Amino acid sequence: MKDNWLRPLGSTGLTVSAVCAGGSGLGGMPEVFGYDVTRQEAVDLVLRVFDGPLTWIDTSNGYSDGESELRIGQAIKEYGGLPEGFLVATKVDARGRDYSGARVRASVAESKERLGLDDLPLVHLHDPEFHDFDSMRDAVDTLMQLQADGEIGHVGLAGGNTAELGRYLDLGGFEVLLVHNRWSLVDHSAGDLFRRALGEGIAVVNAAVYGGGILANPDGATKYGYRDAPAAVLDAVAAMDKACREYGTDLATAALRHSVDSPDISGTVVGITKPARVDALVAALETDLPDELLNRLGTLLPNPQYWLEGPKETT
Repeated sequence: MKDNWLRPLGSTGLTVSAVCAGGSGLGGMPEVFGYDVTRQEAVDLVLRVFDGPLTWIDTSNGYSDGESELRIGQAIKEYGGLPEGFLVATKVDARGRDYSGARVRASVAESKERLGLDDLPLVHLHDPEFHDFDSMRDAVDTLMQLQADGEIGHVGLAGGNTAELGRYLDLGGFEVLLVHNRWSLVDHSAGDLFRRALGEGIAVVNAAVYGGGILANPDGATKYGYRDAPAAVLDAVAAMDKACREYGTDLATAALRHSVDSPDISGTVVGITKPARVDALVAALETDLPDELLNRLGTLLPNPQYWLEGPKETT
C-alpha cells in the first residue's frame, strides 16, 4: 500500500488506511442488502482483508445481533490473532429501547467476547438519533467512563442525522466522528458538521459513499440511503455515470475517490462482502482520475438539500 494511503486518525495517535473495510454485511442482512452472506464466506473475506492493504475493519454490536462481530472474531482466531497494526473498530448498541449505561457496559463486554479481544481501540456510540437525547446522557457518560477506566481506547460517535450528531458533539469527549450517507458525489449535507469536527480536533470518518448502492451500480437503482431518491439526485447520478464512462472510468471509482481524496476525511468505510472487492478497491485507489472529470462532476452536484435528515434505518 502506498504511504499516502495511510493517515493519522485525528489526534487519537492511531494510524489507519484511507479505506476501512465495512462489516455491516458480514453478519448477513439480506433484508437490507438484497443477498445473504454465509459464515464461511464472511470469515474468508476477513482473512483476505487481513492479508491485504487495509489496516482496519468497522463493525458493531448490533449488526445482525452480533453475528458480524462473531464472524470477525472467528477469522481473528483462525488467523492466529490480529495482524500487526490492524485495528478493529466497533460500536455500542441499544437492545430494543434500552440504551442505558448498564446496556453500554454489557455491549462492550459482548463485543470483547465475540471478537476474542481484550483491547478495543475505538468504540463508537452508535445511532443515538433513534433515542431521546435527554435519556442518552447515562450512555454517553458510561462510555466516557469506560475509556477513563482503560476498558476501551478511543471514543467515537457514529450515525446519520447531522443535526442530532451535532448535539452529541456539544457534550464533548468524542475523538472520532463517523457519518454515513451524508457526504458523497450527490450529497454534501455533512459538510458543516465535518468542518466543525475538524475545528475541534475530531477525526472525520465517512461511510456509505455509494449511498447504499446507487453510486456503485447506477443502472436501474432508484434509492439513496435506503430511501427513494429525488428526481434531481437520479438525474445527477445519470449525468455523473455518463461523464465517468466518457473518461474511461466508472462511477463507483469516482464515488470512492471523492471521499478518499478529501484532505479532511481520515477514513472512508466501504462495505465489503466478497474477497474480490479488496482487489477492486486497490485498483480504484490506483486509478488516475483527470482533473477535467473531477471538475465536471463537481458541477453536477445537486443543489444541496438536507433531504436525508431525520431518523432512518440503521447501517
